[in-house]
Amino acid sequence: MATLDVYNHSGDVIRQKELSDELVDAPVNEAVVHQCIVAYLANQRSGTASSKTRGEVIGSGKKLYRQKGTGRARVGDSKSPIRVHGGVAFGPKPRSYRQKLPKKVRRLGFCSALADKFQSNECLLIEDLALAQPKTKDMVQVLNALNLKGKVLFVLGQQDVNVYLSVRNIPQVNSCTWDILNVYDILWHDRVVLTEEAAERLESKLVQSTSGASEES
Repeated sequence: MATLDVYNHSGDVIRQKELSDELVDAPVNEAVVHQCIVAYLANQRSGTASSKTRGEVIGSGKKLYRQKGTGRARVGDSKSPIRVHGGVAFGPKPRSYRQKLPKKVRRLGFCSALADKFQSNECLLIEDLALAQPKTKDMVQVLNALNLKGKVLFVLGQQDVNVYLSVRNIPQVNSCTWDILNVYDILWHDRVVLTEEAAERLESKLVQSTSGASEES
């Protein structure tokens, strides 16, 4: 079990919390993390780009001028890909870029990314982020108290509208709940701040999944 400090809104350590080694000290598999990032970015592509072939361009199929005797290069109709406003040769068509990853691969990539943040001291625990009202100034004070700079991600145990509204106006600072956290969000942000509730839920999910996978094998 790893022991981590738990901070409050003022940046003071109020207690220590033990988290499972599967969450904090897990080995980092860079190849799997890379595979998860590639799949995530590929799945964000809409794949709706489309161009017209020479058969889809509106126009006459008549040969523009005779083949020989003009002193010019031979030419076909106006829909030829080599002419302006003609069709596109080998152009894009609607397609799916989606990549499917097995559950075990996604889980391993997620554990590796989160463990890397813990081991690099770029992930910390906070007691909670309960705000009486949505106020960006209060969230800025929390960031200053915890000495958080750059891209920061707050991970909550459950959805909190006040936190969302307080964070959205701060550049490069975001919030999400623990159940929608992904590898890309973890790596894109410089610092990750977990509430105690979010850490407990992640630990419960990941440790349970790991134990279940080991029993299957």
